[in-house]
Amino acid sequence: MDYRKFGETYYIRLDRGDEIISSILGICQKEQIESAIFSGIGGCRSAEIQTFIPETGSFEVQELKGMLELVSLTGNVVTDDAGTYFHHTHAAFSYKKDGEHHIAAGHIKSIEVLYTAEIELRPVLGGRIRRKYDPETGTGFWDFGTETD
Repeated sequence: MDYRKFGETYYIRLDRGDEIISSILGICQKEQIESAIFSGIGGCRSAEIQTFIPETGSFEVQELKGMLELVSLTGNVVTDDAGTYFHHTHAAFSYKKDGEHHIAAGHIKSIEVLYTAEIELRPVLGGRIRRKYDPETGTGFWDFGTETD
C-alpha cells in the first residue's frame, strides 16, 4: 500500500493481499481523519457482502472469491464520541461464473485486493460527522452535532 495527499484529498494505491476497509481505517487513524468519504475501483480476490435483514436485526453474508472487478466502491468513515472508527461501505463487483458475467453488490464487510485498488479519500472539511447509535435498529447513523462541536 502507498498513499499521498494532494491538496486536501488522499490518493491510496492498495496492492495484492491488502484488505481495503482496514487499510482505509488505518490511514484515517494515522492521519487523524475523524470523518471522510471515499470511492474507488480495482481488481479483487475476495469480498464479503452483507445484506441487512430488518426482521431479524442481523446481516446475511455472501462471500465472493475469484477475479472480481471492483466497478464501484463508495463509503464513509466516522467516529463516535469515544474516538472509535466506523465505516459504512457499499460496492459493486462484476465477475465470470460458469462462462457468464454476473454482478453482486451490497454493504461491504471486507475486500481483499488481487491486483490493485485505487481509492480517493476525502476528509470532511470545516466540521466533523460523528456516529450516533440507534437502539431501534441496532446500528449507527450520522450525527452532525451542534454548531459549537
